[in-house]
Amino acid sequence: MATTPTPQFSSRPPRVVVLTAAALLLLAGCSGSDDARSDDDAGAAKGAMSVALVTHGGEGDAFWELVKAGAEAAAAKDGVALTYVSDSDTAGQARLVRDAIADKVDGIAVTLAKPTAMRAPVAQARAAGIPVVALNSGIDAWKSQGVMEFFGQDESLAGEAVGDRLDGLKAKHALCVVHERGNVALEARCAGVKKTFGGETENLYVEGTDSAAVDAVISARLRQDPTIDEVITLGAQFALDAVETVKAAGSKAKVATFDLNKDLVAAVRDGSVQFAVDQQPYLQGYLAVDALWLYRTNGNISGGGIAPVLTGPAFVTRENVSSVAEFADAGTR
Repeated sequence: MATTPTPQFSSRPPRVVVLTAAALLLLAGCSGSDDARSDDDAGAAKGAMSVALVTHGGEGDAFWELVKAGAEAAAAKDGVALTYVSDSDTAGQARLVRDAIADKVDGIAVTLAKPTAMRAPVAQARAAGIPVVALNSGIDAWKSQGVMEFFGQDESLAGEAVGDRLDGLKAKHALCVVHERGNVALEARCAGVKKTFGGETENLYVEGTDSAAVDAVISARLRQDPTIDEVITLGAQFALDAVETVKAAGSKAKVATFDLNKDLVAAVRDGSVQFAVDQQPYLQGYLAVDALWLYRTNGNISGGGIAPVLTGPAFVTRENVSSVAEFADAGTR
């Protein structure tokens, strides 16, 4: 096994941060897009700790809105001045991390969907003495990059659990729809399904930013092969679209998915989607920001810098969906 480099953490001494009304006002103005970095961010609240959350999420994506909401809740509790920015383009995300370094933030939380591209900016942050935590993507890469902590789902194990469940449902031929080529987390999900599922698993690559194209590709594949009896999507919005696509294609395939949102809760409840694998994105955002605050104020490192902090997988089915419906309606699941 390769030797993992020792994480280099900030030498800044811990200090207690006081929650101020000004900090709370700043949080309301945080932006979620690449082009609209919050003008209220960073050190606008005097004495407040500043944290940048940099993700690969697309603008307006319901999943990333949940991540952002969790991060904002932690920031409000801890008195942190939070900046949320995102760019689905790898180079753009790397640039956003470098921008945060230039802004001299006190901590950075970042997703590692494409770890190789993020290696250099993460190393630059560490060299600048800025503690870095990872969330959502990159469970196999965070330690080798010297990141302090990781919060998310073990996607391989989640995929394996789905494969086992498909066996229990007597499925024979699963279509695993990958909506972002090269995303390590998505690839790990489908690989996990293939590892444990006793039937046939095939990956179908689509361009997730073009919903019409996604529907067309799935529909064409279902028409080509009527033996496909299960469509596995890797995002809640794709599952909801797939339900209609399956009907339009005249297929008898069932639909199941990774990830959860408010609309999908209703689909699981009415049985149009068999189940969802919830990785708890709200919790990922919350823990990432809170962890940076705890490190700064008390020197804490969740998992000791050795083990990831897992937020999933949790299966949401027709039998237990009522237990999460209230929180989904509130925008926290």
